[in-house]
Amino acid sequence: MPLAPSALSGLIEQLVRLPGIGPKSAQRLAFHLLKVPREEAAALSEAVLNLKDKTRTCRQCFNIGDEELCSVCQDPRRDRGLLCVIEEVNDLLAVEKTREFPGLYHVLGGTLSPLDGRGPDQIRGKELLNRLESGEIREVILATNPNVEGEATALYLLRLLKSLPVKVTRIARGLPMGGDLEYADEATLARALEGRRELG
Repeated sequence: MPLAPSALSGLIEQLVRLPGIGPKSAQRLAFHLLKVPREEAAALSEAVLNLKDKTRTCRQCFNIGDEELCSVCQDPRRDRGLLCVIEEVNDLLAVEKTREFPGLYHVLGGTLSPLDGRGPDQIRGKELLNRLESGEIREVILATNPNVEGEATALYLLRLLKSLPVKVTRIARGLPMGGDLEYADEATLARALEGRRELG
C-alpha cells in the first residue's frame, strides 16, 4: 500500500519533470502547495494555463509575447540594423537585463547537436537568412553559448552568412568580473587574451 495519497504522488511526478527539480525538491514543493490556501493553488494553476493559452511566438524574431510581434520587435526605438542571434528566449532576457543592446534579436530555438539529432533544420537558420533579405540589417552578432554546441552553431551560421553583405561578429568571451587568473581554465584565459582591446 503506497504511503502517499495518489494526488500527492501524481503532483510530485509532474514536478520532477520540470528542469532542475529533483525528487526531494518536488516533494517539498508538493507539501508547500498542500499547505497554501486553495485560492493560491488555483492562482498558480491559472497562471500556468494562461502561459500556455495566451503566450505566442513572435513571427519575426521567435521571442515570446502576447501579440503577433513581441515587445522588442514593436519598439520603434530599437536599432533595426543590429541583430543579435541567440539560442533561446532566456538568453534574450539575460541580454536585455544588461540594458546595453539597442538592436533586435533572432532566437534560433536551440543549437546544432548531431549527437542529440539536432541538425540545421532544427534551428532557425533559414528564417535568419529570410530576415537579412531586406538589406536593413548591417551587423549580425552571434551570441551562442561558449560550449561545443554553441561554437558549432556559430561556425555554421558564419559559413551561412559569409557571402552576404553584412558584418558578422561574435560576442567576446573571457574572464568574469571578480575572477582570478589562477582559477581560469586554459580556454577561457586564451579567449580573454584574444579578445583584448587597446586602453587609453
